Amino acid sequence: MALAELGRYNRFEAHLIVGRLESEGIPAIAFDAESSIAEGSAFLIPVRVMVDADDLAEARRIVDTAA
Repeated sequence: MALAELGRYNRFEAHLIVGRLESEGIPAIAFDAESSIAEGSAFLIPVRVMVDADDLAEARRIVDTAA
């Protein structure tokens, strides 16, 4: 399983996107969300949403149609 970056979002959007993808059966993870809290800059550091490379096209379609 190779991870691919779906995009970078603010902390809240990233967790909403992860939840949406998982509800569609696509495993996803938000990278860097907790480190930004630890540094005191929760709103400044973009959070990377990562998915399996094989799921990237479908994940993009889901995110694009939700916007």
